[in-house]
Formats: sequence, C-alpha cells, structure tokens
Amino acid sequence: MTDQEQHIKKNLEVLRNELDQLFDFFENGLDYHKMVYEFWNAKDILGHITFWHESFARNISDLGKGIKPKPLKGKLSEVNIQSVETTKNESIASLIKRLKEAQATIEEFIFDDTIDLIPYKKGSRDYSRSEHLEVVSHHIHKHLTDISKKYGTTKE
Repeated sequence: MTDQEQHIKKNLEVLRNELDQLFDFFENGLDYHKMVYEFWNAKDILGHITFWHESFARNISDLGKGIKPKPLKGKLSEVNIQSVETTKNESIASLIKRLKEAQATIEEFIFDDTIDLIPYKKGSRDYSRSEHLEVVSHHIHKHLTDISKKYGTTKE
C-alpha cells in the first residue's frame, strides 16, 4: 500500500467514526427538533450533512466513471440554505439511509488513483481524495460537537 493509500485509509476510518457517532446520536429517539443553531435543529443538520455527502459522492462517482462532475453552485450560505430546504420533509430514517448510500459510493471510488482532484463547489478549490475526506470529517465533527453541547451528550 502506498503512502497516499495509507493516508486515504486513515482518513476514511476517521470519517467512518464520525458517521458512526452521528448515526448513534440519531438512533436515541430524542426530540430532534430542538434548535442547535439559530435557524437549524438537529434534524436540519442531518439533512445538511446528507446533502453535502451526496454531493461528494456524486462528484467522486462521476470522476470515477469518466463523467464531468457538476459541483454545487452558488454562495456557500445559499447552498447551505438549499441543503436544509431540500431535505426538510425527509424522515430521519430516510436521511440516514441516503447518507449511508452516499458513503458507500464514496468508498467505492475513494481508492481510485485515476481520480486526482475532486470538485467541492463551483468557485472553491478542488481537493485531493485524502483532503476531501479530511474536510468532510472535520465538518461532521464540528456539527456533532455543537449537537452534543446542545443535547448534553459527550463529544470530544
């Protein structure tokens, strides 16, 4: 295994751990409509994470299949609003299923060494496979930390 593959493997494990903690939280049967941020509750955050994870999965899958990816467009604040609005009517079970499917797609292509850089969003820089895993893990970790603070659960 090359150094690059080792790095990807390590970052993939970190991402899996963050996702496992997220899934564990949403399996507790809590009131997921408690506000975590000014405009978002816990379920909104799950929708937001799912939306972005599906974007990552689409982009890496397209690249792996030789298709030109179509990354999300718009200001980050607008895309984040879209991420919640387009997932608001989904059940938690449906969002978790979609998130797991997106993760499976990511894992299908993450070790494909023909994929150099993965687009994140139009107007932002592209990321290597390893970097993209780091960015996503950090993003989920931040939201998990905020959720845990609000709900009084432990999150390092």
